[in-house]
Amino acid sequence: MTWAIFGTMIVLLLLGFPMMIPLLAGALIGFVGIFGGLGQLDTMVQQVLAGIRPASLIAVPMFIFAADIMTRGQSANRLIDLVMAFVGHLKGGLAVSTATACTLFGAVSGSTQATVVAVGGPLRPRMLKAGYKDNFVLALVVNASDIAFLIPPSIGMIIYGVVSGTSISELFIAGIGPGLLILFMFSVYSYIYAVRHDVPTEPKSSWAERGSAIRRAIWPLGFPVIIVGGIYGGIFSPTEAAAACVLYALILEMIVFREMNLKQLYATAKSTGLITAVVFILVGAGAAFSYVISFAQIPQQVLGAIGIDEMGQYGVLFTISIAFFVGCMFVDPIVVILIFVPIFAPVVDAVGLDPVLVGIVITLQVAIGSATPPFGCDIFTAIAVFKRPYAEVVKGTPPFILMLLSVAVLLIFFPDIALFLRDLAFDK
Repeated sequence: MTWAIFGTMIVLLLLGFPMMIPLLAGALIGFVGIFGGLGQLDTMVQQVLAGIRPASLIAVPMFIFAADIMTRGQSANRLIDLVMAFVGHLKGGLAVSTATACTLFGAVSGSTQATVVAVGGPLRPRMLKAGYKDNFVLALVVNASDIAFLIPPSIGMIIYGVVSGTSISELFIAGIGPGLLILFMFSVYSYIYAVRHDVPTEPKSSWAERGSAIRRAIWPLGFPVIIVGGIYGGIFSPTEAAAACVLYALILEMIVFREMNLKQLYATAKSTGLITAVVFILVGAGAAFSYVISFAQIPQQVLGAIGIDEMGQYGVLFTISIAFFVGCMFVDPIVVILIFVPIFAPVVDAVGLDPVLVGIVITLQVAIGSATPPFGCDIFTAIAVFKRPYAEVVKGTPPFILMLLSVAVLLIFFPDIALFLRDLAFDK
């Protein structure tokens, strides 16, 4: 039965079907094979609906909608201008500004692909004009967008929290430390790159220009205040914070900045609806598939075959890291989370790992895999947005992948990188 399920899924993937079809097909084969006929398909439908029932998932379309509004408006550009005003004149400052802008935009969008579009669009031409090679620029934008998966709000963390039953609030704050560490590493590498290639510096902004940039960015900087301050101040739940972000984005772009009209809002809402539909179909199909493989005890068979029961906490964390990293090189991150989290859940409980730490490790590996050849989804986003060939987009990625993997290793051996802020915020 195991071979029939996974064999069918692989064939459908190779034939080019979207991931939701192999997931549903695998679940259908499992239900028919395990329960002996089509009579239990109502149970499959129930599992699909149960997968999209958790109230926490409401935050996903809300954050997508808020990010869409900001990308089409002025918020992203104002955040970029703020960063450029303070660090653009330093050696490698334009590259540091790009990485920092990805971090700031990630703190208001939660989406790696939205970050590629919002930050890469305006900054890539400026970096090319300043003397950076295009393969470095593309690799920086693609990989710095990974920080958006770690800095709250993170759509990946929301999906993991729903699937594993882990506190989304705790996951959000635990991602800040690793996200800032990645930003620091990328900034150091950008400085070294600029020195080695003798990239000219940008003109230094005056304090008057910096003051103007701060004033222009005050409103967009309200997003992380709403998300982080609202959640940890006890004002909002993560879901309520997402709704507040949408309202705030609408007020900014339609009333304060006046960059969006009702016609553009309708187009934005329709785009968000399409993306949300795909995400929720994947979540529902993943829930049904997880039910099948759990009932068939496939996770126990797979993990038993690799001897994970004999591993300690470090061994389990490294195994999880490898599985998610490799999985996201080929498949959409949400799908990998939906399939793998239920497989590893019993082992995580058995060895006594903190589910929040596991969630941050998984989120980081998902982010790395999303920007890693051959099929990382952020790579294809960059290809579509910047109209560059595949080889050029991936050429500069190895140094960034190595830095990201080094953060993953540090996180395993020094979990306080993630858990310190969590423990501080929740008195643990």
